Amino acid sequence: MTLNVEKTAREFLERLSALRSDEELRKYQRYFRFRADDQPADDHFIGVRMGQVFELAKEFIDLPLDQIEALLESPVHEARVGAVSIMDFQARNRKTSEQQRKELFDLFIRRHDRINNWDLVDRAAPHVVGGYLYDKPRDVLYQLAASRSTWERRTAIVSTAYFIRKGDLDDTFSLAELLVNDADDLVNKGTGWMLRAAGDKDRDRLLAFLDRHAAAMPRTLLRYAIEKLDKTQRSHYLALGRRPIGPNEV
Repeated sequence: MTLNVEKTAREFLERLSALRSDEELRKYQRYFRFRADDQPADDHFIGVRMGQVFELAKEFIDLPLDQIEALLESPVHEARVGAVSIMDFQARNRKTSEQQRKELFDLFIRRHDRINNWDLVDRAAPHVVGGYLYDKPRDVLYQLAASRSTWERRTAIVSTAYFIRKGDLDDTFSLAELLVNDADDLVNKGTGWMLRAAGDKDRDRLLAFLDRHAAAMPRTLLRYAIEKLDKTQRSHYLALGRRPIGPNEV
């Protein structure tokens, strides 16, 4: 008889540590940037490839909620990637009950202090937040959009990726209106990304948004939003922007 032994955060961390690589650590140190204002001093990478983190998370898909929160508490960035990956896998699973989806959503919102970089937001917000809110009031997204936290504002807009896939674009454009002049580059990238995705569903609506805002919106947001437009359209909206068109921007 085989006993079903419940997995733990400690076991996940032990398995994760065995995968560390100095070469991978150097890559992360070059690629990721953290914020002094919202990144605890003890947060760090250990150098595990994200593909390996995702595969490990699949093995721990049944990790209990309290153990997922324990992973979120870890100062190891890859451990928190593992935590949000497990949350994402659980949220996508058809066997997950509505109560469990609510608990995942509540954990994500309650412990957003530990979901404190763009990759952590993007890994789980669409299904854990957007998927849960799809058939519910979405006021919380507007509260997040008004937050002082970069990552909460990014969650607000990136969560709408789930709605976009369902053809529901209203909140994407409404939240983009609120974030269109955001001062943070990583919020601008998230907003531009979602506008581009919404434009795949309704190009005219994207163009109308750009007609209203392209002249004033941050350059990063504009470039992300227009990426799939044709060359003539990209040139037109870039010409409306805050500075002259660069030689590599069309």
